[in-house]
Amino acid sequence: MGVVEELIRAREAYDRREWLAAYSGLSDVAQDELTPDDFGQLATAAYLLGRRNNCVQALQRAYQLNVDAGDALAAVRSAFWLALVLLTSGETAIGGGWVARAHRLLAEIDGDVVERGYVLMHAMYRDIFAGEFDAASQLAQQITDYGRRFRDPDLTAMGLCAQGRMLLYGGRVPDGLALLDESMVGVAAGEVSVIFAGNIYCTMIEGCQEIADFDRAARWTSALTTWCAEQPGLVPFTGQCAVHRGQIMRAQGAFDEALTEFDLSVQRYLANQTPGPAGLAMAERGDVLRIRGDLAGAQSAYGQAIAFGHEAQPGLALLWLAQGRTDAAAAAMHRLLGETGDPVHRSQLLPAAVEVLMATHQHDQAATISAELAAIAGSFGCPSTQARSDYAAAHVALESHDPAAATPLLRRARAVWERLGARYETARCRVLLGRALRALGDDESAVTELAAAQRSFAELGAAPAEREAAALMATAHPGGLTEREVQVLRLVAAGRTNSEIATLLFLSEKTVARHLSNIFTKLDVTSRTAAAAFAFEHHIM
Repeated sequence: MGVVEELIRAREAYDRREWLAAYSGLSDVAQDELTPDDFGQLATAAYLLGRRNNCVQALQRAYQLNVDAGDALAAVRSAFWLALVLLTSGETAIGGGWVARAHRLLAEIDGDVVERGYVLMHAMYRDIFAGEFDAASQLAQQITDYGRRFRDPDLTAMGLCAQGRMLLYGGRVPDGLALLDESMVGVAAGEVSVIFAGNIYCTMIEGCQEIADFDRAARWTSALTTWCAEQPGLVPFTGQCAVHRGQIMRAQGAFDEALTEFDLSVQRYLANQTPGPAGLAMAERGDVLRIRGDLAGAQSAYGQAIAFGHEAQPGLALLWLAQGRTDAAAAAMHRLLGETGDPVHRSQLLPAAVEVLMATHQHDQAATISAELAAIAGSFGCPSTQARSDYAAAHVALESHDPAAATPLLRRARAVWERLGARYETARCRVLLGRALRALGDDESAVTELAAAQRSFAELGAAPAEREAAALMATAHPGGLTEREVQVLRLVAAGRTNSEIATLLFLSEKTVARHLSNIFTKLDVTSRTAAAAFAFEHHIM
């Protein structure tokens, strides 16, 4: 086969997204036969196969050929891609040098050109990583404007995507989601090139996970899985895809499958020579192991997450709480509350903060945090965030001896989690609801909720939560009395008449008489005096 035929076959393989065939075909052709565009395609194929060094070498050849040919704009494009690959690989000094070179080339070019929009991306990413979201948002708007002005689908989609993410961080969640959805239009239509498409997929899903929009996250994770599967040999984005699948499985209570996906994610990140993002996967793994009661395994996973550069909070604080290290958990939570500013990241932190603060008897601050979470949930408009807020508010109400306020919140939260198939969160709501119902005297309903929760926890392998539900079910009053029967007996022992008891408990006299009959039967007594004696003997007063 001649060189021309080999090149045609390799280029056609590239167009079909057969990356291995494209890479092999272009690599087999003598380098002096390749054009700058061929080297660009070789670099892209190498990148998508996880061969970073080969990618960089091909981009350097493309850059030099473009410079030699006097094509400054094409050279800027090559410099842009070199900077992107190197910066995302952690080679900040060399990557920054290529950014500077791209700027130098652009300074020698008159007029407005689309390449200026591409180079703006590096400044935007710098601001994002520095937490300068307002500045990043302004640059994202400029990138979108360049894309629309020059009819460049890649720039338009990337700009819209970044604008949407920045709006999320600014608390404008519905507006942000609208722009993220718009950025996906070009991706779904196949208008956006593969590397940018992968980045947009992952940015969209990460944003959905951050605001707990699990419905949207599940749909786009499914789409990303299909997109990855259609490109045999693809290495980048498969790590993100695996961790997102694991997050969805974890939310649905498929803990074994989630752990498998998190392990796979770490392997793929390492294969792609991008170990940093593996920290998220290890933190997610730690969360699952903590829920299942493997505290040593969770400690190890969180430690590995930290080694990858991921803080692993608030999961680590919840682990310390489970280990009885309440002072450490509270100290970490107070620090995190002081450091975390934007509403998206606070929405992830505040539910755990309420749990830690309640466990350490800081009820007033927990109530303040719960109120803040409620305000955030109201602005987000995401059912899962609202359910988390309702659960936190119910927890505060229950510990403040207001079970009547907690009950409707828990029923609403439970309905959301049931609809989403989130079995663990549903069961957690049932536990609190059981406690609230028992405090209201509806012991039979409380036991029903607690029994359902215990079964779910047992099926999920969530041992600590299963033990808690079992302990609550075992918490019974002497003689098998219900909470309401105990309330009636206390008043009988205090010398109250049936009429007075009915008034105090907001019951009818007929209902009081029925409760009293049940008490006599359970205690095997025949008089109010004997029932009162039982109350005194068993410290029911």
